[in-house]
Amino acid sequence: MNKGKVAEVMPSNGPISLACNCAFFDGITDEHIQILNEYSNIVSLSKGEVLFKEGEVPTGLYIITKGKIKVYRTGTEGKEQIVRLSNQGDLVGYRALIGEGDYKSGAATLEESTVCFIPKEIVLRVMEGNVLIYKRIIALLTDDLQYAEQKIKELAQKPVRERVADALIQLKNKYGFDKDGITINISMSREELANLVGTATETLIRILSDFKKDKMIDLDHRKIKIMNNEQLERTAHLYD
Repeated sequence: MNKGKVAEVMPSNGPISLACNCAFFDGITDEHIQILNEYSNIVSLSKGEVLFKEGEVPTGLYIITKGKIKVYRTGTEGKEQIVRLSNQGDLVGYRALIGEGDYKSGAATLEESTVCFIPKEIVLRVMEGNVLIYKRIIALLTDDLQYAEQKIKELAQKPVRERVADALIQLKNKYGFDKDGITINISMSREELANLVGTATETLIRILSDFKKDKMIDLDHRKIKIMNNEQLERTAHLYD
């Protein structure tokens, strides 16, 4: 990934604002904001561009300022499993950065995106002077663990049909709708959606076709419209 332009620190008589515009760093000192602004890079990425790969050594932290990014793992046969989807304001790559290890997952854009890249040594310097940042990192790691445990439980216990319905509900909740109020605001290929659910692409296509016949959803190329949210939630067994 090519690094972009270094964010400029604009002189001001008032409070200093963070160029990356990330709530994660709210409450830090002006001195640390100055440091982050001086060393951060704003990077524009094309659709499908890779931020980092599994096995690489982390060099910094990525904050999504625009767009959507998938975090994935690759199986022994080369099949991709999407383990998490990230949105504007989310941090990417922090677990390996804090854990002093290599990346256990890769990350790539689902659409044209912009990220703020902060070098590792700068992130660690800011963390050392802010207990609040440590607490937020711990909260993120806790959320990740809970999500992973839930994902494992679903893969082990939920039929594929329920998992597909659940994935559509999760996408709707995370990304919302387009202006029409029914189209989920994310474009994913059938293969990507299958990789999120944890099933074969052919199985995913068949289940989406069944959902369409049942008038729960409608399909518009890579976009999916929610036509009957209540029925979709019942199919996902969200309230059992």
